[in-house]
Amino acid sequence: MKQSNYNHRRPTTSHQRRARPAEKVQANVELGQRFPLTIKRLGINGEGIGYYKHVITFVKGALPGEVVVAEVTAVHPRYLEARLRTLRKPSPDRVDPRDAYAGEVGGFELEHLDYPAQLNFKRDVIIQALDKYRPAGYRHYDVRPTIGMADPYGYRNKAQFQVRLIDGHVAAGLYKENSHDLVDLPTCSVQMPVTMTVMRQVVAWLEELGVPIYDEAHNSGIVKTIVVRAAAATGEVQLVLITNTPKLPKKHQLLMKIADKLPMVVSVMQNVNVGKTSLIWGDQTSLLAGKASITEELDGLAFDLSARAFFQLNPEQTAKLYDLARQALDLAPAETLVDAYSGVGTIGLSLADVAKEVRGMDTIPAAVADANENARRNHITNARYEVGEAQVLLPQWLASGFEPDAIIVDPPRTGLDHVLIDAILQSAPEKFVYISCNPSTLARDLGELTRGYHVDYIQSIDMFPQTARCEAVVRFTKRH
Repeated sequence: MKQSNYNHRRPTTSHQRRARPAEKVQANVELGQRFPLTIKRLGINGEGIGYYKHVITFVKGALPGEVVVAEVTAVHPRYLEARLRTLRKPSPDRVDPRDAYAGEVGGFELEHLDYPAQLNFKRDVIIQALDKYRPAGYRHYDVRPTIGMADPYGYRNKAQFQVRLIDGHVAAGLYKENSHDLVDLPTCSVQMPVTMTVMRQVVAWLEELGVPIYDEAHNSGIVKTIVVRAAAATGEVQLVLITNTPKLPKKHQLLMKIADKLPMVVSVMQNVNVGKTSLIWGDQTSLLAGKASITEELDGLAFDLSARAFFQLNPEQTAKLYDLARQALDLAPAETLVDAYSGVGTIGLSLADVAKEVRGMDTIPAAVADANENARRNHITNARYEVGEAQVLLPQWLASGFEPDAIIVDPPRTGLDHVLIDAILQSAPEKFVYISCNPSTLARDLGELTRGYHVDYIQSIDMFPQTARCEAVVRFTKRH
């Protein structure tokens, strides 16, 4: 899960004259120091924000309206970090988290906050980002209430857990924040139950068979990571073992157990990622058993998902998200559409029935191959996908005479490249929709995009309940 770039810890001013008073105050603050603090609001990563002697202080796990005793864990030139030592006055929105480790690892930042309050927070995050970057007319934007889930648990269709030995036993889970200390996760309330069933059974077999587990300190051992992805519509499950070497001891025995006890696993893959690296995946992926992909269904279409292909993690909300995109684009039958950052083609192909032509692009060759195969599989003849960066291919298409009537972009958390923004403004299609997974980079990009477009509305949707992440659909109207 990617983190937001928008950070309250870097105030907009950088003048020396303004910074010195804060530095002087903080010179008197020591690690471990405790003080009472009233929490005013939540930061974009879900941390409580208060002010100690006018210095902004971030307290993980604290909620707005609470009075806490905070203990300083880090002193920075312009802000403090602290942990919640004592809760003197709890918020009426505080609830007991379902996961005992919610405060240790990422992905559960808001599990202690009542769900309606989570939805309010996610709309507020967008407003905070707009207030920081101040794109044209931002004070008058229609920022709509966040669309949530009836049941905000058990929604994640993919689990990607690190595997290590802890006290002689095989453990699989997530790292503590800002560390490589693994927390074993026997349960996980936000995961689809089948992903955890497969995960825990494979972990038990790895221990039973004595398969060598990766030791990061010595760069030894074999199994590094287990990835499990489930297709909600078909029930198919894919298992990927990410290993330190191409060798996988006891492979045959493991595959026999999977075939016998986990019939839902129809695809078993191995990805090789050698040595110490911050990257989860290596370049080499091979099929061990079954088929190379699983099949998911969305909006009446079937999608083949290979091991590394991007697909939204919340199938239920994805259907709502794409319906919002369809409504915002309002395509006519004779119109052409560019699907930028297309992944396996889910957005563009879901709109192909009302478009004259769909052109998409992605930087991952396997995803583009899946997108074109998904078009063929669904008998869609007016969509094609190419490998490449959106900021490179769109200008090339424009130079060749292609004139899109509509563009939809669904970029990563880094937002849009400046060259792509220029190309969008140059082509100036009448219809333009931006799907954002990062309110900060969205607000930044709006500063440039509003040179050519008016923001009709921003509709936030909760794709990741219990976390601080927020997604939004933005509809634009071209300025004339």
